[in-house]
Amino acid sequence: MLEDRDRIFTNLYGFQDPGLKAAQARGDWDGTADLIKVGPDAIIETIKASGLRGRGGAGFPTGMKWSFMPKEPTPGRPNFLVINADESEPGSCKDREILRHDPHKLIEGALIAGFAMRARAGYIYVRGEFIRETEALRAAVAEAYGAGLLGKNAAGSGHDFDLFVHRGAGAYICGEETAMLESLEGKKGMPRLKPPFPAGAGLYGCPTTVNNVESIAVVPTILRRGAAWFKGIGREGNAGTKLFQLSGHINTPCVVEEAMSIPFRELVAKHGGGIRGAKNPDDFDNLLAVIPGGSSVPLVPAHEIIDAPMDFDGLKALGSGLGTAAVIVMDKSTDIVRAISRISYFYKHESCGQCTPCREGTGWMWRTMERLREGDATVETIDRLLDVTKQIEGHTICALGDAAAWPIQGLIKHFRPELERRIAERAGKAMLEAAE
Repeated sequence: MLEDRDRIFTNLYGFQDPGLKAAQARGDWDGTADLIKVGPDAIIETIKASGLRGRGGAGFPTGMKWSFMPKEPTPGRPNFLVINADESEPGSCKDREILRHDPHKLIEGALIAGFAMRARAGYIYVRGEFIRETEALRAAVAEAYGAGLLGKNAAGSGHDFDLFVHRGAGAYICGEETAMLESLEGKKGMPRLKPPFPAGAGLYGCPTTVNNVESIAVVPTILRRGAAWFKGIGREGNAGTKLFQLSGHINTPCVVEEAMSIPFRELVAKHGGGIRGAKNPDDFDNLLAVIPGGSSVPLVPAHEIIDAPMDFDGLKALGSGLGTAAVIVMDKSTDIVRAISRISYFYKHESCGQCTPCREGTGWMWRTMERLREGDATVETIDRLLDVTKQIEGHTICALGDAAAWPIQGLIKHFRPELERRIAERAGKAMLEAAE
């Protein structure tokens, strides 16, 4: 359980003003120049020591990612920082709260991260549907420029840093880092082949690092309070606080900052008000399954997740993942096959069409899922569907193919008897009708 004194996002619910003066009263922009004066290498080493892992889904060590950037940018090829605020993962709704209510944490973090990576400018790529969030962010950026916190000699640090806000057009694929870079350059958002990786050739062919909003927003607090403080929260290899997004069949859906590795049972009982229909918050008898990290990770059945630690390694051990920590709870009233079929349709709709396995496979998987939902299939259809997911997984330029395959794999792994029941039930009805 996270103590209030250890919370980073103290205005997560917008009870206070998001403006500069209120942000400064909460501790933002306090001694920023002194944080920067320790030097780029010292900042990166502190982030490495803190154990911070990317909060956008992959969980890659943030400090290590920063260290890939050139320490001496080539003339004519400046370093860039790009912040991923294209929060399009179904179930994920944390970054928008930061943009709306705590934007100065993100802006200060962008300045510090940009300095650490020798970046001259940063871009915040915001999801196209985030209209009010974009307005709040742009207002905060304007305040920062007006107060001398951005631009020339930003925050009195001696470092020049410009920050730009760019709205996307609502494409899920632009949440993938290289598709985002394509979109920023004015092209159609389609993932790039790697290598080269963005740190070698990213935005406009220049060295670029892409980080999630939450990953950047926690940086100033880590530097102020120290790497040991952050690493002391959570389990080894899963350090720090995390914004969890609880949705689905719970009594009080919410976004909450909690300690990494908090058990699922405690997270839902304390902050989600328990499972819908339960007699009390500690009663989990009505729980069917949970998608623990946004729609692209495999579901986990109730008996496996109930006492699982909510972190990268704990959920990986269950064959799923923490992802963005978008926890989608499903009770026993859920038509689990229909739910996964709906997710399949989403990935079919959002595929950019560049890779054949994804372009053709996502549509085929959705159509097959619809047949299974109605029981209009055979048992062999289940095996064929699983085989196709394996052919798509790992065979596309970006991870959208994996994201489309994993929910179906999780369904077949844990709920195959339900699929077979539907097939048998429909076949039985057909036999009765034929006999009549």
